[in-house]
Amino acid sequence: MGIRNGLLDFGAVLAGQFTSSDLSIFHEFEPPPTGGGHQFLRAFRMQAEMHGLRVENNIISRTTRACLFNSFNFNEKRLQRTRRSSVLYVHRVDGPIGVYRGWDDGVDGSIHAVNQKYADKTIFQSRYSLEKHLELGMQFRKPVIIMNAADPHIFHARGRAGFSSDRKTRLIASSWSDNPNKGALVYQWLDENLDWTRFEMTFVGRSSVVFKNIYMMPAVDSFRMADLFRGHDIYLTASRNDPCSNSLIEALTCGLPAIYFQSGGHPEIVGQAGAGFEMAEQIPGLLEQIVKNYRAVQSIISVPSMEQVSELYLQILGLMDGQSIDPNRRINE
Repeated sequence: MGIRNGLLDFGAVLAGQFTSSDLSIFHEFEPPPTGGGHQFLRAFRMQAEMHGLRVENNIISRTTRACLFNSFNFNEKRLQRTRRSSVLYVHRVDGPIGVYRGWDDGVDGSIHAVNQKYADKTIFQSRYSLEKHLELGMQFRKPVIIMNAADPHIFHARGRAGFSSDRKTRLIASSWSDNPNKGALVYQWLDENLDWTRFEMTFVGRSSVVFKNIYMMPAVDSFRMADLFRGHDIYLTASRNDPCSNSLIEALTCGLPAIYFQSGGHPEIVGQAGAGFEMAEQIPGLLEQIVKNYRAVQSIISVPSMEQVSELYLQILGLMDGQSIDPNRRINE
């Protein structure tokens, strides 16, 4: 395997001598359905190309001006072997992953070390993420905060089901992982205690708990997920220490107010378009409030567009001219 990887890296170095590009994205993409990082970077690449930029993956060409490398999801040896002094290197970071997962396997230390070794600048996806790293004693190269955004070709509110108090209110939750920090115990409490004569709920993804009243579905691709969001009324997330939940952003983009666990980047993302809880027992009361004021709460959903976020990324990468945008402000203000 080592010989094969070395040959692939050598091939990437050689190929870079004969190709032309403006931006390189170092990230190991996986086919859908996959997590939020893959979805965001695919949409960002599309936006960059719409700006007329030539984009490559896991290679540095002789004309490459900037490189965006993602967290730890890339081939560091290839980045090192193809590195050029003329290229601006920007590191996209989330986490801390050890706090998010609930155990420390050294991955955050590795991400920090990579940042110190290669990065000229760092993009964090939430203020929570930046400040939590600082609490752990990790300072990153020239950090800025840019929230994620959803792919507008997939996630949008057009054609969504209208809300009505004459039917059951439709709740939806999702998770790619069955890690306990994803909130399975909260969903279990709801399964056993929510008034199912007034509500119905769908859970999409993986759960360590089997539900009796909540309808469970396996993970689906982004197009199906967006359809499901548009067919429901309120998104619910009980994940803990989630730095910048793509699922939460996607649900809001599809027009769903949100009930969220008061943790991580959730409050930054939702703003006034929902309510946070600290104990599962608070959720029924919060649902009552949102149902009573549904249209007013829905009307103040405000999330950044992929176009806005991509332009901020391109400015940080030095690939977009024009009026400067402050990357530390909330884009949706």
